[in-house]
Amino acid sequence: MADPSSYRPRPGEIPDSPGVYRFRDEHRRVIYVGKAKSLRQRLANYFQDLANLHPRTRTMVTTAASVEWTVVSTEVEALQLEYSWIKEYDPRFNVKYRDDKSYPYLAVTMNEEFPRVQVMRGHKKKGVRYFGPYGHAWAIRDTVDLLLRVFPVRTCSAGVFKNAARTGRPCLLGYIGKCSAPCVERISAEDHQELAEEFCDFMAGRTGTYLRRLERKMGEAAEDMEYERAARLRDDIGALKKAMEKSAVVLADATDADLIAVAEDELEAAVQIFHVRGGRVRGQRGWVTDKVEEITTGALVEHALQQLYGEESGDAVPKEVLVPALPDPVEPVQQWLTDRRGSGVSLRIPQRGDKKALMETVQRNAQQALVLHKTKRASDLTTRSRALEEISDALDLDSAPLRIECYDISHLQGDDVVASMVVFEDGLARKSEYRRFQIKGFRGQDDVRSMHEVITRRFRRYLAEKERTGEWADGEDDGVTTANTDGETPGHGTAPGHGTAPGHDTTPSGAADDLALTDGPALKDDDGRPKRFAYPPQLVVVDGGQPQVAAAQRALDELGIDDIAVCGLAKRLEEVWLPREDDPVVLPRTSEGLYLLQRVRDEAHRFAITYQRTKRAKRFRSSPLDEVPGLGETRKQALIKHFGSVKKLRSATIDQICEVPGIGRKTAETVAVALARATPAAPAVNTATGEIMDDEDGAPETTADAPGEPVSAGTPDERRGQER
Repeated sequence: MADPSSYRPRPGEIPDSPGVYRFRDEHRRVIYVGKAKSLRQRLANYFQDLANLHPRTRTMVTTAASVEWTVVSTEVEALQLEYSWIKEYDPRFNVKYRDDKSYPYLAVTMNEEFPRVQVMRGHKKKGVRYFGPYGHAWAIRDTVDLLLRVFPVRTCSAGVFKNAARTGRPCLLGYIGKCSAPCVERISAEDHQELAEEFCDFMAGRTGTYLRRLERKMGEAAEDMEYERAARLRDDIGALKKAMEKSAVVLADATDADLIAVAEDELEAAVQIFHVRGGRVRGQRGWVTDKVEEITTGALVEHALQQLYGEESGDAVPKEVLVPALPDPVEPVQQWLTDRRGSGVSLRIPQRGDKKALMETVQRNAQQALVLHKTKRASDLTTRSRALEEISDALDLDSAPLRIECYDISHLQGDDVVASMVVFEDGLARKSEYRRFQIKGFRGQDDVRSMHEVITRRFRRYLAEKERTGEWADGEDDGVTTANTDGETPGHGTAPGHGTAPGHDTTPSGAADDLALTDGPALKDDDGRPKRFAYPPQLVVVDGGQPQVAAAQRALDELGIDDIAVCGLAKRLEEVWLPREDDPVVLPRTSEGLYLLQRVRDEAHRFAITYQRTKRAKRFRSSPLDEVPGLGETRKQALIKHFGSVKKLRSATIDQICEVPGIGRKTAETVAVALARATPAAPAVNTATGEIMDDEDGAPETTADAPGEPVSAGTPDERRGQER
């Protein structure tokens, strides 16, 4: 626990101007971001007698080890910078709303030649019109099914669309009149685009225009005695009205507004948002947050506005936002919303009438959401706490292992050997910190050596990062050499007194593409961004028994690390193995601690085998042409198309290769050299007929550096059984 006076800025250092400040912990990780109209006055509040601080604020300032600030010109700039830093650093003591689920939207892909109506989740894409969010995907499909009678917009996937265009036959919706069938050119691209625009206008709340137009057409058809057409229009009007009934009118003046309500207690807060467009509730969503800082209702509203509109612009920000309490001060927030919309935005508390009544409804939803969340979490939190306590007692740890890392090795008969690292914090998976490794220190199947290599590489990087951030005093030798800019330790060695096992690659350069162990931006920065290997776990779990546990412990011993516990979970009897122990620890089958360890182990196994299969599939698709520098995918396809197969390309002359469009003589020479160096794969054998399979169909060949798996390696079921 740090003493805030140890890092308190000297008097006069802090400017008396607007700005944003950051508290960092001993690992240089940003743990809190805040903004202030006056940095001097705000920061002075943190450096007072600890007894006068709120308990959560006291925890934050004693966890921190330093504070820094950035001066800005206006409070609006401070608000924008605070939002950007909270998104970037994910500080643990800031309020962060989290959705209890991924809400579905009704999306219209206006960025395509033939726009498509579909259900979408996740991040919004440019050029796509979104409506919602909805509580359930089936609600979207019911609405779309009704509207397709009037607006027969395309709903099929790209594959179905291309297949229909190829065969000249539309899908079922095209036959029953719920799709205008642009795939078979029943409607032009321009007319279909206009139809999609009308669909969007109706969903945006401009419903009266289309109803009046259909009613007028129905009357004209009846006067002309076209009764069948009039009946169809009547049914279309009924479908539109039924779709409109699904979202009742709540504000009679066709208001576009968002209503935000907050329900809170001392520990948590729940936020509910109703999106009203054209006077109708078009969407609803809810968030929940832990109150990890002392915060008012107005501040909770401000954080909700940041998360709700931080990535939005234009009409996605409504003209009116109704809230239960105003941020203090309100002017910067209102100006920020106005800038994002591009026109005036009213941020206020409803006082009377329909808007106040609707706000009370939103408030009741927020209260119910908080009660439901606390009911769910009470059981969940209790179970996780009990599981961590049981693990701590069984392994004789000093405290509960709040951060657990688990490692697993995966391969197929010694090929494509990879490893996974999964992280659980407070008993929950933290997928953003999962990592993958390629084993490059040796070839072949050896789980023990692989485990030693992975643990060594992971914790060497942790120690190097620890030294880089200055957590050790200058001149102090802790047994770790400094990593240079290409990610390798000088001389590939270890510190004096710490050897490595024979045959082990002591360089940290064997990570997967998403874990290139070079000093990239995630390791070069000094501003608190999450780093790959900067934070140590309290417990390392390996998938395996006594040999794997011994290898992991030996790797830690060689690095001089003695404050991280190690255990292994063997699949056979679910025994927990400890280093230097001849007998395993047997947890009861009903133990929550054993269940948590199993979840961690199974997640590591899933992550490892998924990566191993991905690598194997990529290797099977490889070709000697992949090794030709400067040869892109387009020209590779042109070569294969021209010659028919890699085998025929290998036997071609340089002049013949130059005949391919886009291939110059220098490139042709490079291709010829690369193919000459590559060793053709042995012919595959059909195990059913004994026939030798040729590659005349253009199947990719493998190189000597990436040997392919023979066809005769067994059935798919047998190969799955050989995977580790």
